[in-house]
Amino acid sequence: MKRTQIAINSVSTTQQNLEEALAAYAEAGFINVEFVLPLVKDWIAQGHTLDDVRALLERHGLRSIGGFQTHVACFAPPEALHENHDLFRENVRLIHELGGGTLVVGTDGPAQPSVEALDTVVAVFGELLRQIEELNVRIALEFNWSPLIKSLHSAAYVVQRVNHPQLGILFDPAHYHTTVTKFEHLTAEIVPLIKHVHLNDMSNKPGELSNCNSDRVLPGQGIIDLRAMIDRLEEYGYNGYYSIEMFNAALWQLPTKEAATQCYQSLLPLCED
Repeated sequence: MKRTQIAINSVSTTQQNLEEALAAYAEAGFINVEFVLPLVKDWIAQGHTLDDVRALLERHGLRSIGGFQTHVACFAPPEALHENHDLFRENVRLIHELGGGTLVVGTDGPAQPSVEALDTVVAVFGELLRQIEELNVRIALEFNWSPLIKSLHSAAYVVQRVNHPQLGILFDPAHYHTTVTKFEHLTAEIVPLIKHVHLNDMSNKPGELSNCNSDRVLPGQGIIDLRAMIDRLEEYGYNGYYSIEMFNAALWQLPTKEAATQCYQSLLPLCED
């Protein structure tokens, strides 16, 4: 992993607005930022424009690499499906307009999970991807952000069957730790499907007793061998971004710059340069 590959997900810090967040990230050392998309949308709603967002990024020497907001509905009633898919297309367009990148999504699920339900997800994603083919955005399906897709293998099932160049998997150590996913599942067949990686560490608790969000700690403060994980990903060809994503109450209580600096410093020991 190189410094040019590291990023910060804006969910990791607490900030008053987009301006405060971007200033803090740049001062901490980041050059790549992944957005909780409402942070951008709220700033625009206050009277700014997309050009203003692009100018703010440029002023701080930052690059937008994508973001997230919500899941993709596959099992909701028709009206809710329509509304959710409109939001999906809106978010894809926003990321495209900010220079392109990755939209991270989860899914909903049926009352009774099944392989047939996974095939419904395949059909929905296949149709949505056909609608965004002209846009410079990839979709990363996050396993365990779903009552249905609960492991790396179930995410791979969907991605392989959709078989579209704009769809891949989001890999996150917290979800790896708390699901049936194992290190040996990171194979030469599966890793090329991974389009985006979140980074975090986990408290010293058994995975089945851990909360995949609130038990996150900074890289190097937990029990996951992140170096081995990164080496395995890169051995099989991953060369994308590593975006630190923390849901940590202690970090959220810090000033934005201090929290961002702690995030950045925690990643440096994992970098080769």
